[in-house]
Amino acid sequence: MSNVEMVVDNNMNKTDIDNHKFELKNGDADLEKGRSRDVKASSSIPWGKVAMGLIAVGVLVAACAVTWVFQDWKASLMVLGILCVVYLIAFYYRWIYVAIRTAPRDFSALYCYIKILLLTKNFTKKNWSMPDIFHQMVVKHPNKACFLFEDETWTFQQVEEYSLRTSAVLKAKGVKRGDTVAVMIGNCPEMPSIWLGATRIGAVCPLINTNQTGNTLLHSINIAKCDVVIYSDEFQAAFQDISKELNPSIKLFKFVRRPLNTSPNAVKPVTSEDDFTSMLESTNPHPWSPSDGEGFNGKLLYIYTSGTTGLPKAAVISSSRMVFMASGVHYLGSLRTDDIIYCPMPLYHSAGGCITMGQAFIFGCTVALRTKFSASKYFPDCIKYNATAAHYIGEMCRYVLTTPPSPADTQHKVRTVYGNGMRPAIWPEFVKRFNIKKVVEFYGATEGNANIVNINNKEGAIGFVSRIIPAVYPIAILKVDPETGEPIRNSKGLCQLAQPNEPGVFIGKIKPDNPSRAFLGYVDKAASDKKIVRDVFTYGDSAFISGDILTADELGYLYFMDRTGDTFRWRGENVSTTEVESAVSRVADQRDAVVYGVEIPNTDGRAGMCGIVDPQGTLDLEKLAKDIAKDLPKYARPVFIRIMTSVDMTGTFKMRKVDLQKEGFNPSQVKDTLYYADPKTGKYLPLGNEEYEKIISGQIRL
Repeated sequence: MSNVEMVVDNNMNKTDIDNHKFELKNGDADLEKGRSRDVKASSSIPWGKVAMGLIAVGVLVAACAVTWVFQDWKASLMVLGILCVVYLIAFYYRWIYVAIRTAPRDFSALYCYIKILLLTKNFTKKNWSMPDIFHQMVVKHPNKACFLFEDETWTFQQVEEYSLRTSAVLKAKGVKRGDTVAVMIGNCPEMPSIWLGATRIGAVCPLINTNQTGNTLLHSINIAKCDVVIYSDEFQAAFQDISKELNPSIKLFKFVRRPLNTSPNAVKPVTSEDDFTSMLESTNPHPWSPSDGEGFNGKLLYIYTSGTTGLPKAAVISSSRMVFMASGVHYLGSLRTDDIIYCPMPLYHSAGGCITMGQAFIFGCTVALRTKFSASKYFPDCIKYNATAAHYIGEMCRYVLTTPPSPADTQHKVRTVYGNGMRPAIWPEFVKRFNIKKVVEFYGATEGNANIVNINNKEGAIGFVSRIIPAVYPIAILKVDPETGEPIRNSKGLCQLAQPNEPGVFIGKIKPDNPSRAFLGYVDKAASDKKIVRDVFTYGDSAFISGDILTADELGYLYFMDRTGDTFRWRGENVSTTEVESAVSRVADQRDAVVYGVEIPNTDGRAGMCGIVDPQGTLDLEKLAKDIAKDLPKYARPVFIRIMTSVDMTGTFKMRKVDLQKEGFNPSQVKDTLYYADPKTGKYLPLGNEEYEKIISGQIRL
């Protein structure tokens, strides 16, 4: 993990954290039975409930009539009211219980949702794109700090001036409305300033992952149909490697980070024609004017998916989408306009580049940036910048938790952390150790329209769906085949809602005329179509299908379980890779663990394989086997172990497992040390070529 600096104390005591456990339990046979039951249920009438309802109505009418005859109409109304209350308690007591428990949460969220809709309606009416929205903040407080970076302070006025210089340079180079100007620059104030300037003149800006090289980088440039690429000088070698394969019409500009010297008498360094920084120095800022882009609902950015399952896809981000994402976290997360937000997130990703940048551009917050995440510097940086809120993603919180305790753990002023990917197993310890008042865990795909937020510190939850007013925010969990990821349909061909605590795939209903419900998808239309499910609840409707398996409890709290493609079957049971990764990481002193299924010839299903990062070779496999046996059912325990020196991570701290899965457990193809679980003792034994052949031939039956 070259881009992560971590200080990890491997001798720390193992934390005693209760892990949030869940299983996908429906087998293929059970699934078929379930389908047949659903068909029968959908075609039959619940005569028992009908009879009970008729009897209840009869009793109600009779009681009211008798009371009216022998007393008066007032007494009859009183009896009617009492019987109605009794009826509701008798038949709907669970709904009443849920309503009482969740009403404060739901109505608080509804209030925030109304504020979000009013904000988006205002911007829609004005048809402002992000540079126009940002200009509103510049006018409001030009001298307020917009960015804190290292020892620098960038005011809102300085950011806009830099963006106006960018607009002038690009316009002079022939960039016009509709062109595509990619930006590949690391975290620094100039990066968002440059894309603000490019989008002001109507260009669309792909934000390229700074870790990309070779074919992946070439793919990202080509799929976005880039006209211009502005890249930082530290990535010059990567562009030289693909220069012969790049379309010669693409203009490449090299950005060198240094203070701009705009004095006409200054001695300028000797530079090449493609030096973007020199162009900025020699060009006067473009006069401010309203953005020449496509407006509030038009294309603003392309943000690439993490590429955990293949080549990255370019997701379309509009100004309206960015506003919706950022305002959701701002209002539901109780952020304030005077907050200083610490952001070690990569700005090429939607989390840092849209959600946290949006706090500055839309609400006027101050954002403290860091070039790359450092576990040991996370809270010391928060102290340095007086941060009151901080952003996290993926495995960041686990890495921070593995650092040795220090006074910085509680000397900071951070009251709120927000992000996605905090594992339930570490949640309570993280909150306790670092004295965090509020954790705002949210969920949402970059390209999707289904976004949820945990607004009231519910441990392990990634958000909620209202049980009493579900129609307000049309998201749902559908019954799904966990292996194929396809929704299970009833006899009418429509999808079915998952029951409380039943695993299902998360969706968001698509409403093209509503910015919060529209699905912009990817630049590649074919890839976009794969993320849409049709005929969901009525014929002709459609929804964005996330591909993530979630479950909802009775109160509507949602919990992440797994990716549909990651779940695998072994011994007739469905295995959640997320559950196994969390359990293994916990018993292995928070080491990185990546789990996937591998095929064994002539064996049904896929056996679990776990890669564990142990560069020092200090992992006690005997103890690991015993601890795993305590935490996981037999079918979920890894059959194979791969000891690795590192694991390939995305820029958003997700572990890539596609290549690991392809390599399987063949010692001749895997350079790392391999082990297999002895079927008799459960201990992990070395796996060499001889053992591999015995497993393949069936002499060793796993």
